[in-house]
Amino acid sequence: MTHFQNSLKRLFDLVVSVAGLIALFPLIALVALVIAVKSGKPVFYLQKRVGKDAKLFNCVKFRTMVEGGEKKGSITCSTDDRFTSEGTFLRRYKIDELPQLWNVAIGKMSFVGPRPDVPGYADNLSGRDRTMLSLKPGITGPASIYFRYEEEILARVADPKKVNDTIIWPVKVRINMEYCKNWSFLKDIGYILITVFPALSRVFKLVNPSPRTIEQVH
Repeated sequence: MTHFQNSLKRLFDLVVSVAGLIALFPLIALVALVIAVKSGKPVFYLQKRVGKDAKLFNCVKFRTMVEGGEKKGSITCSTDDRFTSEGTFLRRYKIDELPQLWNVAIGKMSFVGPRPDVPGYADNLSGRDRTMLSLKPGITGPASIYFRYEEEILARVADPKKVNDTIIWPVKVRINMEYCKNWSFLKDIGYILITVFPALSRVFKLVNPSPRTIEQVH
């Protein structure tokens, strides 16, 4: 990206994230209250994720697991018994990611980009694939949209971590590298709209249909 493109992307992120935090504050407060009443504190979950230039940052989300559940591994599937009752609902509709607007506002994330991974994935990229680290991680992006049903896919396989590491992760890297190479502001707007309204993927045609089984992944 050129300096102008980076500046445009950052300006959009800052303005929209701040506006989003203000507009969605009642919903964020309500969700926080529900979690506090049903599952107790903490309401928010902070985890070290790999950011731009492989620098770690605290990614904030609503807590969706029982406390300490993350110690059993970072790979999750739709039938994971670590999810709280309200956590399953929040994850299904991506409501758990609303606090990430704060990460966007302070410049640690962008609306669109590679998903921020735990250490051991993006920070271990080599060769040209490390170009992916020149981008801020995003709340959404082409790889996130393509793997919209990732947790359902992993719920159907015998070894979720192996499938993630050997099949899903390499495809994500390829998609994110293509995004990095062909970035445009208008495409970013399209990815955001598709994330909110999935049916629009047929209109914008920015990504292939999301697979529902591992056999459909390509």
